[in-house]
Amino acid sequence: MSKAGKIMMKHVPNILSISRIIFVILLIFFYKNGSLFIGLYTAAVVSDLFDGFIARRTNSQSRFGARLDSFADVCMYGIVIVVVFYWAHDLLKPFIPWIAVIALIRVGNFLIAAYKYHVFAGLHTWANKLAGVLIFLTPIVFYVTRNTVFFWITCLVALLSAIEEGLIHLTSETLDENRRCLIQRYLTKRSDIRK
Repeated sequence: MSKAGKIMMKHVPNILSISRIIFVILLIFFYKNGSLFIGLYTAAVVSDLFDGFIARRTNSQSRFGARLDSFADVCMYGIVIVVVFYWAHDLLKPFIPWIAVIALIRVGNFLIAAYKYHVFAGLHTWANKLAGVLIFLTPIVFYVTRNTVFFWITCLVALLSAIEEGLIHLTSETLDENRRCLIQRYLTKRSDIRK
């Protein structure tokens, strides 16, 4: 790849994150058209999947890119929650306390990170990734099935991932946004002992 191509590739992750923000803004205007909404939503999620992957592959990870990615995620999930509540009305009333608790824990996690590390930060743990996949699938599953069972599973995983992230922030001395799980350091120490 040419030098110009390499330079361009370093910007692709941020371009994808910005495109996700644009898709999210479009979601606001097309929430009544379920098929178009799901298409735009899927495009937003695909951009989320590839921005981090490309950033790691091209060694172009940056604090700005991580913050832009987190901001785009918060925008996307916020809009999706509002639209799904619009679609589901009374079916989702039992989930309001769950979503409120999860949101409060997430805000608390950001505040803990801001206090300890002087930056708002989310972690890319396996549990957060699983919660993200389930949250991505929830509107699609609901749109197709009109069943709320998947919501219960998603809420449980999202709650546990939020708690894990908070515990990681509370027990870590330094910020590692790519920490995979709460017991990662324990697992690393055990593998070092075996060597």
